[in-house]
Amino acid sequence: MNEKIKNYFGIAIIIGVFALAYAAISYVGTYSKSIEPSTFRSFSANGQGKITAIPDIAEFTFSVITEGGKDIAKPQRENTEKTNKIIEFIKSQGVETKDIKTQNYNLNPKYQYFNCPIPLGGGRPEICPPPEIVGYTISQTVSVKIRNFEKIGVILSGAVENGANSVSELSFGVDEPEVLQNQAREQAIKKAKEKAASIAKAGGFKIGRLLSIEEGGYAPSPFYAKSGFGGEAASSLPSPTIEPGSQEIIATVTLRYEIK
Repeated sequence: MNEKIKNYFGIAIIIGVFALAYAAISYVGTYSKSIEPSTFRSFSANGQGKITAIPDIAEFTFSVITEGGKDIAKPQRENTEKTNKIIEFIKSQGVETKDIKTQNYNLNPKYQYFNCPIPLGGGRPEICPPPEIVGYTISQTVSVKIRNFEKIGVILSGAVENGANSVSELSFGVDEPEVLQNQAREQAIKKAKEKAASIAKAGGFKIGRLLSIEEGGYAPSPFYAKSGFGGEAASSLPSPTIEPGSQEIIATVTLRYEIK
């Protein structure tokens, strides 16, 4: 009787060992598939979405540079008055306060340097005085966002006429690019799915679960602006005619599927 129990016990142990080994092998296989989908059969398909964007905002910067003597208050006051005058003019053209932002404000000293030559034939050189501050330069740069394109030329010319030393960095863009990026992405995914279905049909296999999706980013082409001169600004200065052009927002995606 004891011998039979021992035999049954031995058989049970053997069965248990095989069951444990099978479970371990199954777990390893499942786990490896979950963390390394490339270890089993798969394929990928890519797609590209393209949206043509028409710019709805224009941005530029203007600078007011004022030079003065040692009395800092005078150039500061002059710079502030000119800048405020330009901003008031820009607001009068329909630009909102939220679209006008001071980028930087700098106050830099101007130095006079002394030339102290070394005496010919040797001898002790003269004591050279240190550089001396003889005045100050104040510069203020403001960025402006324009939403009414009919006002661009008038605002650019008016900024110069009202005291801006420099008007630059005119560029065009889309105020909410995320909306167009989402549309381009949706278009890219749709094309990638269609391509995957075509590949599976040609290859004679079925598409399994989606393993991964990779975005290739967005590649917006630059806006091209055409400018000329025509029309009249707030007074006598001619205002440039600006054409913002268009822009393409491109999204690419790659979908990887399991092959059934």
